Amino acid sequence: MSELSVFVDESGEWGKLSEYYLITLVFHVQSTPITAHIEKYERHLIDSSLPDIPFHAGPLFNGHDDYENIPFADRKRLFFAFFTLARNLPFRYVTFAHRKSMFDGDRIRFEAQLKRDLANFFLSHLAEFQSYETIKVYYDNGQQIVSNALKASIGYALSKEAIVYRDAQPKDYRLEQTADLLCTVELTALKFDAGEDTATDRKMFRNRRDFRKNYLKILRRKQF
Repeated sequence: MSELSVFVDESGEWGKLSEYYLITLVFHVQSTPITAHIEKYERHLIDSSLPDIPFHAGPLFNGHDDYENIPFADRKRLFFAFFTLARNLPFRYVTFAHRKSMFDGDRIRFEAQLKRDLANFFLSHLAEFQSYETIKVYYDNGQQIVSNALKASIGYALSKEAIVYRDAQPKDYRLEQTADLLCTVELTALKFDAGEDTATDRKMFRNRRDFRKNYLKILRRKQF
């Protein structure tokens, strides 16, 4: 049975805490193995005396949550280790990004745009998506606006019978953590391009040129 897994993550929220809202979908064909890559990554953590913490870019960058007592140098090593895993994993991805101010605080109009983004993407690749017998969508249902957009767009564009929705806790899936990484990298690209990069961005990536060369270009080779 041909099966496609879709791991979904978002960056931002509808309130006033973020300028941008991004959704990333990571696509993995189940018949393509990833175990060896993950085992190599986990061995590297052990050999480097680094903790095996489920990757979460925001807390890693800022030293919060599980990363609270980890020095910045080790957090940067953790970031690069997971980045190396992601660059080697067999997947493709797509990210949809919007500056929230373009919607003048109209949540309904914003959610409609997300649904259009997703539906148009699936329709533009319809033959490929319809070739899979099963498509499993993994999302942690963290934000209702994302859940609504996913279900409406996939239900509209694809056969409903082919879709299986599953709650996905990031700690359980390296590809869900990869979606988090991609959201962060694409958000950082927007900020560097707009001159809105932060001290934390510069501490992690130095400058726009180094970021684009060493991180963004490498991961964008995997864009759908």
